[in-house]
Amino acid sequence: MQVSLIILAAGQGTRMNSDLPKVLHPLGGVPLLHHAMTTGRALDPARTVVVAGHGAEAVAAAAHAFDDTAEIVLQAEQLGTGHAVAQAAPLLADAPGEAIVLYGDTPFIRAETLQAMLDARTRHAVVVLGFHARDPGRYGRLILNGDALDRITEWKDATSAERAVTLCNSGVICAETRTLLSLVASLENANAAGEYYLTDIVALARARGLSAGVVICDEDETLGINSRPQLAGAEAAFQSRARAAALEDGVTLTAPETVFFALDTVIGRDATVGPNVVFGPGVTVESGAEIRAFCHLEGCHISRGATVGPFARLRPGAELAEDVHVGNFVEIKNAILDEGVKVGHLTYLGDANIGEHTNIGAGTVTCNYDGVMKHRTVIGKRAFIGSDTMLVAPVTVGDGALTASGSVITEDVPPEAIAIARARQVVKPGLATRLFEKLRAVKAAKKKD
Repeated sequence: MQVSLIILAAGQGTRMNSDLPKVLHPLGGVPLLHHAMTTGRALDPARTVVVAGHGAEAVAAAAHAFDDTAEIVLQAEQLGTGHAVAQAAPLLADAPGEAIVLYGDTPFIRAETLQAMLDARTRHAVVVLGFHARDPGRYGRLILNGDALDRITEWKDATSAERAVTLCNSGVICAETRTLLSLVASLENANAAGEYYLTDIVALARARGLSAGVVICDEDETLGINSRPQLAGAEAAFQSRARAAALEDGVTLTAPETVFFALDTVIGRDATVGPNVVFGPGVTVESGAEIRAFCHLEGCHISRGATVGPFARLRPGAELAEDVHVGNFVEIKNAILDEGVKVGHLTYLGDANIGEHTNIGAGTVTCNYDGVMKHRTVIGKRAFIGSDTMLVAPVTVGDGALTASGSVITEDVPPEAIAIARARQVVKPGLATRLFEKLRAVKAAKKKD
C-alpha cells in the first residue's frame, strides 16, 4: 500500500510568544516537527509533503534535515486546515494509495494508531482519529451513527446533547489520496472565520454516499502544543515515557528522574546511566557501556565496555570503540578513539584519530583550529601523551611514541620516538628568598606612605 503524508506545519503559534515557528520548538532534543515525521516514517511513506507558512525557510530546512526527500509547499495565507491540505494537491494529484494528514505540533501519535486508521480504510472512505476527552471543553464532537461517523460538530454549533458527547476530534484524517483531494477541493468557507475547515469533508463525503469511520486512541496521543506551558508538560511526558522504555529495555538508570533523553537516543541492554546525564540528538550507547554522572552527550557513538565520565562532554562525531575510558572534564569532538584508549581527565580532543591502547595524559589539547580552518591530529597505537601536551594540528604521533609532559608538539613524531618540546629549566639557588624579602620590603614601604 502506498502512503502519502501531509504534515501541516504552517502556523505561527502566537501563544508561544516567540519568533521561532511553533513546529520548530524543541521536544526531546529535536523540533516538534520531527516527532510527526518520525511517526509517519514508520509507515514507509512514498511521499512526505510538509505544508509550511510562518518561517517557511526554517521549517523547510528542519524537514530536510530529517528527510531530504520531503517536499515543501507554501501556505502563504493561513485560511484553515482544509486550505492547508489543498496546497499539497498539485504535488499529490496523481499519487496512488492512501493519504494521512498529520500535524507538526502534535508529537505523541503512535505509528500503531496510524496503521489502525489505514486498516479501517477497508470499511470506510474517510477515517477520522478520535479520543474520549476527560474534559471535552471546546473540542469538536464526533457524532456516530452505529459504528459510522455521521458528522463532526464544532462546539459552538453543537446542541446541549451533542456537547455531552465525550468523543472528540483530533484532526488526523486518513482517506484515499484522490478522494481526500477531491473533497478538499469542494470545501467552502461560509463561516464566521472565513476559513476552509478540513473537518467539513466528513459531511461532504456523506453527501456523496461515502462512509466515514472513527479510530479511537488514548487522549494523551492527541496532545497538541500551543503554548510554553504545554511544551513544558509535553517534555515532562516525553521524558517519563523515554525513561520507562529504557528501564523496560534493560538499561540501568540509577536516578531515572534526572536523566534526559532525545527522541532518537539508543541505549543497549545492560548499559548503565548515572545521575544527571543529558542525551542530545544522535547518541548510540552499546550494551554494557557506562555513562557516569553529569555527562552531556550528542551526536556520538559509545561502544560496548566503554566508560564515560563523570563530568564528560561528547560532541558530534565522537566515536568511542570498545573498552575506551573517558574521564572527568574531558571533551571530545569529531574524534575517533580506538579500542582501549584512556583519556583520564582535563583534556580536549577535537578532530583527532587516537590509536588503540594509547594513553592521553591530563591537560592534553589538540589545537585543531587556526582561526580559519580545522586540522586533524593523528596519534598511533600504544602511544603515551604526557600531561599538558599541546598538539598543534596538523600533526602525527607515531605508534609507540611518547611526548614529554608540558610539550608543544608542532612537528610529526616518528614511531617509538620521544618528543620533548619545552624550554630548558633554569635554577638559581637562593633567589626565591631574596626576591620575597625585596617584595615584602616594597609592600611595607607602601603601607607607611
